[in-house]
Amino acid sequence: MAKSVFIDGAAGTTGIEIAERLAARSEFSIITLPDDRRKDDEARAEALNDADFAVLCLPDDAAIAAVGMIRNDRTRVVDASTAHRVADGWTYGFPELVGVGAVRDARFVSNPGCYPTGFLALIAPLVRAGLIAADWPYGCHAVSGYSGGGKAMIATYESGAPAPAFRAYGLHGGHKHLPEMQVHAGLVRPPLFSPAVVPTFRGMIVEVALPASAFIGHDPDTLRNALSAFYARSPIVNVRAPDPAMGELLLPATVEPWDGIDLYVFGGKRAEQARLIAVLDNLGKGASGAALQNLNVMAGLPGETGLRLDREITA
Repeated sequence: MAKSVFIDGAAGTTGIEIAERLAARSEFSIITLPDDRRKDDEARAEALNDADFAVLCLPDDAAIAAVGMIRNDRTRVVDASTAHRVADGWTYGFPELVGVGAVRDARFVSNPGCYPTGFLALIAPLVRAGLIAADWPYGCHAVSGYSGGGKAMIATYESGAPAPAFRAYGLHGGHKHLPEMQVHAGLVRPPLFSPAVVPTFRGMIVEVALPASAFIGHDPDTLRNALSAFYARSPIVNVRAPDPAMGELLLPATVEPWDGIDLYVFGGKRAEQARLIAVLDNLGKGASGAALQNLNVMAGLPGETGLRLDREITA
């Protein structure tokens, strides 16, 4: 029997994509509300309590309120907001890092943020292995497609008026992603996070640059090999082998939807530095693809079921 899913916030970018993709799946059936009752708390509460799974694609306060509307001990939740990513009683929905079993058995799962997904995929396994230090002052530079900014930013870029070619933000610190980046990487302090938006709808590159003094006596090959071993069984996280002819990584203006994530470790000729880079789709493994992966796992299915994992690498 198909498991019922209610997407609370189905009119947003992430919610729309999840709904479209679940509509093609026989394992799940979607509970929908008419447009005139989409924001009706009574209708939402009924749907939340009728569903086997609730996916929350809401602002933080609304997501917290939605969880409070659930009056049974049966409905299981995937929350795509920031509200519960470091909250007690919630399992962080990154199966490759926390374990598939932890997500499978959880009732409340918090979907990771898009930028933290790239950062944590690179850093968390290396900190755990003792190859890089938990107390190092890490910096994270990243660019994302404008779809991550929601409807207002999408409208700005698609209005036909001139839009910024590069939009740096979070200049004064305190970005909402920092707590999960610190906690789930096991760091003593949050990283220095430098996010930016570029004029492509979807796609993301996240980089952590390290001097040799951060390797604790190792080299870039050791870091890459450790990541390869950590993700060896994952069909979703790919650690790409070094290619001497690869002189650049490109984020095209048009990026096809994709639910995987590619990790790279590039090193200087004398191993005096390492550039750790994650390439992902901010709406794929960074949002809706991760939510679908978590739903799959919670429903007892392989995490990669129905995901879009084919990608042409551009370099």
